[in-house]
Amino acid sequence: MIIRELRAEDIGPLSIIEARAFSMPWTPADFARLIEDGNSCYLVAEVDDRVVGCCGVTNVSGDGEIDNVVVDEAYRNQGIATALLEETLRRGYVMGVENFTLEVRVSNAPAIHVYEKAGFVSEGIRPRFYEKPTEDAMILWKRNIQQLPH
Repeated sequence: MIIRELRAEDIGPLSIIEARAFSMPWTPADFARLIEDGNSCYLVAEVDDRVVGCCGVTNVSGDGEIDNVVVDEAYRNQGIATALLEETLRRGYVMGVENFTLEVRVSNAPAIHVYEKAGFVSEGIRPRFYEKPTEDAMILWKRNIQQLPH
């Protein structure tokens, strides 16, 4: 597996993965904007020259918003999401992020496990945050990063 920065040629494959994984997927234009955004770092995972997932962070005054953690269904449960998240945390720290946050559907136990394993802690619920279907989001934080995650 190779983890690298998002490139324009990744947008098509990622859009397909998104559409299969989420009820309200990001558009190709959403991904294209990230390539130009100096406050964001978006990474993709490649297996056998095929894009199989992505993860990103946007630095908002020292707080990093982690979003769009997704892995192609055929490649799940192989540590790809964990590797993407760990590298995203490392790069976010280098960008000046000290606190990381994200939202996750309260029913998404596999994702919650990945985030808790990485040191995220639940700090609340956003009622009815998600649509299609309507569901609460768990708000997770990883605060006060003093050194690069390992």
